[in-house]
Amino acid sequence: MPKHVRLISLLVVCSLWSMPEAAHAQALVPHTLQLDAAKLEKQGLSLAQEAAQLAQFQQVELALPRARLASQLAPKNDKVWLLLGGLHLQTKEFDAAIAALNKAQTLNPKNADVLFALGSANFQQKKYPVAIANYQAGLKLKPNDPEGLFDLGNAYFVSGRLPDAIAQFTKAVSQDQKFWPAINNIGLINYEQGNIQGAIKQWQTAVTLDKQAAEPLLALAVALYTKGDASGELRLRQQGLAMGESALRIDQRYADLDFLKLNLWGDRLLSDTKKFLELPRIQAALQQRQNTSPPGQ
Repeated sequence: MPKHVRLISLLVVCSLWSMPEAAHAQALVPHTLQLDAAKLEKQGLSLAQEAAQLAQFQQVELALPRARLASQLAPKNDKVWLLLGGLHLQTKEFDAAIAALNKAQTLNPKNADVLFALGSANFQQKKYPVAIANYQAGLKLKPNDPEGLFDLGNAYFVSGRLPDAIAQFTKAVSQDQKFWPAINNIGLINYEQGNIQGAIKQWQTAVTLDKQAAEPLLALAVALYTKGDASGELRLRQQGLAMGESALRIDQRYADLDFLKLNLWGDRLLSDTKKFLELPRIQAALQQRQNTSPPGQ
């Protein structure tokens, strides 16, 4: 899953650690049922914590059955339903995800993370107007959430509302100055609009914030090489090639144009990247990377 779609299950991992003890049933309920109900709910919350831990380590197939059972044992806990919805979202079971998330929202309409998760479900199904409405509703509850602002920016981005997208990305960075994905995406928009120098500046900032972030490093490499190729500046071309090699050593997935498109790279940048990836030096670097990768990777 690309960085542009948050991993919903991870949003609730920390909150599940602090789940309160299950409340005992009212005194009017027979004594034996009171104890059983409380015990079952407590078991459900324990299973939810196990599922959240497994999700944190990308063990989604192991986490799902625990989360399903947790939702049956603790059916009135919105965090459990949010966790279940997030896990279904990661396996792209969108109908099941939305059903679980709607249940969570019914239980707690004030849980902004549920609205953000619903936005992600609709975004992945390319239902962008619905996703925008979900994100906006979530941000009414958590107006300074950097990831919520970023998600809304992406929804505006793919809807062609570029000034609105830049405004949301800028807000996200104002809340978290190290949030390089938002800076990166401002660069993506700048590049498509022909503001190459502006894009380069954004990507340089992103790379400074995270030297292991392959995406802005490759985008910067392509931009510098293309600029150097057009102007005849050998230094820029050499700099771009060296950065490109470094980016692909970090993450070779960025050599796949389909993967870049999934990460919202536009036509202008994709065209320039295609030419860049076909350069003999970059092809040699990719081949060397493949030859040195352990079997199965």
